[in-house]
Amino acid sequence: MQGGKQMTKKFMSMDGNTAAAHCAYAFTELSAIYPITPSSPMAEVVDQWATQGRKNIFDSVVKVAELQSEGGAAGAVHGALQAGSLATTFTASHGLLLMIPNIYKMVGECLPGVIHVAARALATRALNIFGDHEDIYACRQSGVCMLASHSVQEAMDLAGVAHLAAIKGSVPFMHFFDGFRTSHEIQKIEVMDTDVFKELVDKEALAKFRKNALNPHTNPVTRGGAENDDIFFQGVEARNKHFDAIPDIVADYMKKISEITGREYAPFTYYGASDAERVIVAMGSVTETAKETIDALTAAGEKVGMIKVHLYRPFSVKYLLAVLPETVKKIAVLDRTKETGSMGEPLYLDILSALKDKDIEIIGGRYGMGSKDTQPYHIKAVFDELKKDEMKNSFTIGIVDDVTNLSLEADSNFHVPADYTSCLFWGLGSDGTVSANKSTVKIIGDNTDQYAQAYFAYDSKKAGGVTRSHLRFGNSPIRSTYYIGNADFISCSLDAYMFKYDMAKDIKEGGSFLLNTTFSKEEIVEHMPNRMKAQLAKKHAKFYIINATKIAQEIGMGRRTNTILQSAFFALNEQIMPYDTAVELMKAAAKKSYSKKGDAVVQLNYKAIDAGKAGIEEITVDAAWADLPFDSSRKLTGDEYFDNHVAVINGLEGYDMPVSAFTGDFLLDGSIRNNVAFEEKRTIAVQVPTWHPENCIQCGICSFVCPHATIRPFLLTEEEVAAAPMEFETITPMGKGVENLKYRIQVTPANCVGCGLCAVECPGKAGNKALEMVDINEKLGEEPLADYLFKHTEYKTEFFPADTVKGSQFMMPYFEVSGACPGCGETPYYKLVSQLFGHDMLVANATGCSMIYCSSTPSTPFVNDSNGEGVAWANSLFEDNAEFGYGMALAQNYKESRILKTMEDNMENVEPALKEAFAKYLEVHGDRDAEREIAPTIKELAAKSDIAMVKELADVDLVSKSIWIVGGDGWAYDIGYGGLDHVLANNLNVNVLVLDTEVYSNTGGQSSKSSQAASIAKFAAGGKTTAKKDLGQIAMAYGHVYVAAISMGANKNQTLKALKEAESYDGPSLILAYSPCAEHGIKGGLANHQRTQAKAVECGYFDLYRYDPRKETPLTIDSKEPDYEKMLDFMMTETRYSQLPKVKGETAYEMFEKTKKDAMKRHKRLLAIAKEEM
Repeated sequence: MQGGKQMTKKFMSMDGNTAAAHCAYAFTELSAIYPITPSSPMAEVVDQWATQGRKNIFDSVVKVAELQSEGGAAGAVHGALQAGSLATTFTASHGLLLMIPNIYKMVGECLPGVIHVAARALATRALNIFGDHEDIYACRQSGVCMLASHSVQEAMDLAGVAHLAAIKGSVPFMHFFDGFRTSHEIQKIEVMDTDVFKELVDKEALAKFRKNALNPHTNPVTRGGAENDDIFFQGVEARNKHFDAIPDIVADYMKKISEITGREYAPFTYYGASDAERVIVAMGSVTETAKETIDALTAAGEKVGMIKVHLYRPFSVKYLLAVLPETVKKIAVLDRTKETGSMGEPLYLDILSALKDKDIEIIGGRYGMGSKDTQPYHIKAVFDELKKDEMKNSFTIGIVDDVTNLSLEADSNFHVPADYTSCLFWGLGSDGTVSANKSTVKIIGDNTDQYAQAYFAYDSKKAGGVTRSHLRFGNSPIRSTYYIGNADFISCSLDAYMFKYDMAKDIKEGGSFLLNTTFSKEEIVEHMPNRMKAQLAKKHAKFYIINATKIAQEIGMGRRTNTILQSAFFALNEQIMPYDTAVELMKAAAKKSYSKKGDAVVQLNYKAIDAGKAGIEEITVDAAWADLPFDSSRKLTGDEYFDNHVAVINGLEGYDMPVSAFTGDFLLDGSIRNNVAFEEKRTIAVQVPTWHPENCIQCGICSFVCPHATIRPFLLTEEEVAAAPMEFETITPMGKGVENLKYRIQVTPANCVGCGLCAVECPGKAGNKALEMVDINEKLGEEPLADYLFKHTEYKTEFFPADTVKGSQFMMPYFEVSGACPGCGETPYYKLVSQLFGHDMLVANATGCSMIYCSSTPSTPFVNDSNGEGVAWANSLFEDNAEFGYGMALAQNYKESRILKTMEDNMENVEPALKEAFAKYLEVHGDRDAEREIAPTIKELAAKSDIAMVKELADVDLVSKSIWIVGGDGWAYDIGYGGLDHVLANNLNVNVLVLDTEVYSNTGGQSSKSSQAASIAKFAAGGKTTAKKDLGQIAMAYGHVYVAAISMGANKNQTLKALKEAESYDGPSLILAYSPCAEHGIKGGLANHQRTQAKAVECGYFDLYRYDPRKETPLTIDSKEPDYEKMLDFMMTETRYSQLPKVKGETAYEMFEKTKKDAMKRHKRLLAIAKEEM
């Protein structure tokens, strides 16, 4: 450093999470972490850097510890601080709320801990993983110091200020920035040289902190005691001056950072006209959009400006007034939260209080909740409102409020000048589009003088949802923190989207459109919808196609088209970078990314890069297309809920839905109607199965293993065959009593996701498969037939036993077409449980993958049958799911006991027929089929009774429920384990299904206590060092819990048997279901997940067993004696293990040996338990 400035500037492309973590790492000695979207990447990179041996400013490697919950992480940070180590954690949303108790403690004990928050919405009527300020505002009363960054660059610059001020001021800090919009936005930014912090850190304050640490040898004191009413109040007030000093400390450090970076920082900063009369006050990424808007308005002579809030707590009126122009007459305060019932939102109330003595009119409003996009024209609407004599207070922008009429009208034709190239990429979740675009931004940002920005919009499906990558490239810093609506270039990786979405509406005059399609140059013109043709012609756009799908298959890339399309992008945008240069840089990036997977993978990517340009074909845009007629309205189904709610949201038109669309008893509380997912028909598969009946042995395995219930066997009468909408092939069914029926395997091609699992698992006949994957366009014509067979024929369950694989698949699934990943290892279990018990299921589902694929608005995979019965499902939180389900069970027990008591108390007071019915009901209670049979008689007779209590039975549901508590291993083994243990310990009749992927799948694959030793995962970059927690054997220790471990691909009949036994057991049951996941990196992909399950059991990695307390010898081990010599080979088929030698060298094989020995110990304990008798 020289003259207070960094001698050289280093620029890199990174997201806000990485930027904040970069500086946080420098000050951190201990990082206690727990995953939660969107903050997890901060903890992940800290763990990676620690694994690589990166040093902090104290010349040591950060100690990283993963805890079982966010509350646990905060407790560990608190403990580390009391022990004299600088500690940091990272969190968001409900994770932050779980930290609040410890935040209060750290405030009261004046400890310099720092929490970095990717600010996110809170779950209320629905979960939202995206950004707003609900979570951080929920902490403002705690006394923690709160520092806001408004951009990726600011996250880099100010993260260090939080740590510096925490140390100097001896107070805890929360440094926050917008979740997703900043946390996940990639920008080319200047990287802070963390060595400057060595000079800036207050060494005296740091020494004082360390000296004050608890230490039995040097500082044996007692802390955290209890105070009574005589002194507690005074103790709270005693810290006033301590915290009053913080704004000046922060301002001083901000001044120093400003000198170093050349960027202006202060507790509050001003941007705009020096003589502004209308000013907005805001914090977060919206201020970047506001800057663009202010530039455009001031250029037109308007007197407007903005105050950016950086130090939110302690709130300093002094520093606010220091930047407030004397000319200001009106202020609008923007809050990214909603506080129902309050007089206004938090920042508004603070500004109102701070400026109460000023002659300034102040209004407040809300924006951007749940990452709702805020465009420049929305900001202009606020400035326009400030012109009015009668201004609207408590206004909203970005939505249409037609209920309380609080929204401001905005002119969408207002645009701000832009000197960048904007590109919009439409992709399919997991097809690599997002990854390729992240690579593109880094290639351009890190290898040219251009600035680059990338932001990614996702729907809430798992892999298989629609993604939109918004990329901008320009010669000056890019401040556009909003979606692209006027693109120079649009690319689409899936041609089905041209029928579903109006993609061309976002293209700029003279822009270019690239479509990946399997249609030929001649066919595409025939198949393109008129809407798209007209848009392209009216915009005088250029149109290109490429068959990246075919190219990928030919060069051995399977379905991964992303690298080919990335190459095509560079070929069509040489104004950004010469194509030859781009090819060199793409290949260098591919080598860096894929070298760990072997040279063969690198070479495949090289081929893909080379093939990109050659595959492009230009389609002439006929000027006459501009006059083509098209109906922009959606095809209606006649189902009002589907047409006005589901289809609108699925069409990505939810952004424009008014507030009134969510009123009414059903939608107000966030309910989602069943029987929707099948009708969505997303048409996202590239290939789907076709049936070769001559090779079919009618085993039902294809249906049994299908994760999405999109392929099923049917037994059909001649009448059903004749009534079908088209002719189709059937064969004679095998078995007794079905001679007069017809057999058919049918796929719904528009709902199939094309994972290929059914074709892989199909045993076929004489070496010939009965299922073959073919181009989806060959099968889409069968969709009306699928509609008919799936929804309008009778599911015939009486011919084959339901406890066999074949028989179970003639049962209707009450779970179908979920939003899960193609080939998901969890959903076959969920679907099977629904087939067995669906119309009686009451489900509590933990937050996680299963929650997302079960309840992503506007659809749910659950189905109601013709009787109106179906799965009733709800989610509470991540940590409390067992207790949530327990509450459901207690409520059900209460209702059942009331029914039974009514019958017992009135047995002698009712007519003989009703008495007989009561007696029958009491006899069969708990047998749901028998209850269902007698219930109509009881209801009919009870309705005529003169006894009030008896009469009530006419309107009561008399059928018992099958109560299920479902979630992943992150919930069951970690954050929710305490609650789960309590539920199992109490002898209540609930069924717990743990979908065990051995990682936190939903948040990106972090390690859990279910993860096996040596497995690489996020938060375990160097391989997990401890054994898998044996949840099954822990539960067995109670003696009264039914416990089963199942792995469908290893033994389908055992899976069936265990599920039925567990549900029949009158007490708590626990089913551990081994569930391969995309995060495992299975060789050949999830199409092999059933084979993976089989191999896991064969080598002893996973044991199959059933512990049934009803039996004299409760434990039955269902798997054969393992061949542990096969375990290493098994682990090498998954990248979570096969990458370890590249990270750890020979040490990896010692870790693999531990994994094997852990499995042997588990099995040995099982053998011992199997000998025990009750």
